[in-house]
Amino acid sequence: MPPWLLGSLCCVLAARAALGGGPAGAEAAAAEEEKLIRVLVLLPQDDAYLFSLGRVRPAIEYAVRSLRESGAGLPPGYAFQLTYEDSACGNRALFSLVDMVALHRRRPDLLLGPVCEYAAAPVARLAAHWDVPMLSAGALAAGFGAKGGEYSHLTRVAPAYAKMGEMLLALFRHHQWSRATLLYSDSNPERSCYFAMEGVHVVFQEEAFHMAVHSFDESSRHLDLDDVVRALQTGERVVIMCASGDTIRNIMLAAHRQGMTNGDYAFFNIELFNSSSYGNGSWRRGDKHDLEAKKAYSYLQTVTLLRTVKPEFEKFSLEVKSSVQKQGLHEDDYVNMFVEGFHDAILLYALALQEVLKFGFSKKDGEKIVQQTRNRTYEGIAGQVSIDANGDRYGDFSVIGMTDPEAGTQEVIGDYYGKQGRFEIRSNVKYPWNHGRLRLDESRVSEHTNNTPCKSCGLGESAVTGIVVGALLGAGLLMAFYFFRKKYRITIERRTQQEDCNMGKHRQLREDSIRSHFSAA
Repeated sequence: MPPWLLGSLCCVLAARAALGGGPAGAEAAAAEEEKLIRVLVLLPQDDAYLFSLGRVRPAIEYAVRSLRESGAGLPPGYAFQLTYEDSACGNRALFSLVDMVALHRRRPDLLLGPVCEYAAAPVARLAAHWDVPMLSAGALAAGFGAKGGEYSHLTRVAPAYAKMGEMLLALFRHHQWSRATLLYSDSNPERSCYFAMEGVHVVFQEEAFHMAVHSFDESSRHLDLDDVVRALQTGERVVIMCASGDTIRNIMLAAHRQGMTNGDYAFFNIELFNSSSYGNGSWRRGDKHDLEAKKAYSYLQTVTLLRTVKPEFEKFSLEVKSSVQKQGLHEDDYVNMFVEGFHDAILLYALALQEVLKFGFSKKDGEKIVQQTRNRTYEGIAGQVSIDANGDRYGDFSVIGMTDPEAGTQEVIGDYYGKQGRFEIRSNVKYPWNHGRLRLDESRVSEHTNNTPCKSCGLGESAVTGIVVGALLGAGLLMAFYFFRKKYRITIERRTQQEDCNMGKHRQLREDSIRSHFSAA
């Protein structure tokens, strides 16, 4: 064979080998691709969020590593490929997903996140359209509960706010209450307390409970918590609150100074996400108000996620803490609800994928995988995780109260088990409030209507004359105003319609992401 021909043949064989070796190479590449699970993680880079990439990433990688080392979590040969993108708690989450598909020609097999409601809504819609499973420890608003259409591929691995509403409903039934005041801060962009109270409101509304609703902006310089507390006195005796820990403490101090901690009111605080950033029932600050706060907190109970401790959880917590500290983050809460939830999301997906493969389907059958994530109980990092038929995690909660007013000791006094819908009071309970009086729902009405009797409740003759004259003058002024207004009515209506249209468009851009049941409250 001529040397030049031999050289050409070698080049052809080398090129063929580089391209995959023909059909056999292509099949091998396809088999390898089939076993590569592409995961797109959409969480904010900003560490101001409790669910930032810096906090959650160590938990996700811990779960992936555990599955790989155990050898039982994934079918042989399967592996996760993790891609992290900054969601910025906004539209960037959607753009990252679109860029991955349109620019890089790679569709993810699994979406983890987003958490923020306004970021999660469009991503969930696109996930349903592209048949991609979406698992999140966020998107907890009541609007995501409708899984029949645009949110069909969303599975929530943390208890939604409506689940917390179910817990409070069980608590109210235990105490035979049917009226409440909802008080919350609506200041941060993700509006966590707003959506939390929405979940409570939706559940209570279905039971026809009477509710008074108050909101405030705790970041405002003009906030006067004394005014907020005075507003509570016109509402119901059972107050459910959601705000930062320091704000809750200041509210309780104001309530104490206004005589509302004498047994006539029951206060409940929602500790969101197992994080001390929200009120966790701690009254101690080491300041001059500690003694007063301790007295006030004897009338406050805190609703939090039920905490369980497993030996593996301790190892997990230490490893996450070490990883987070290496990034320069030093705080009290290294493992919160989001950190646990995204770890458990990886385990849930692995279980669902195994089931799907048994029936002859593949990782591309997103709808089949989503179905296998539902109606399932499995062992998570902190205990059992149960997902209902709607793709929402059941919520197990605890109620923490002060059991020793002298020492200020607080303990768990009750537990709620979401899957069973059962609320259990522990034996160490001693109610600080007047339990029998708080049961009387109509007592507030009688207090508002029973005023001190006056010596003369009738109207005198001069008073009647004044009323008649005033009515005639008022009628004349109304007639003059009517003719004046009629002349400019068309202009005013046109201007109003234009302004309403512009405001509606602006509001739609912000609110379309979530079908909120609470906005009318």
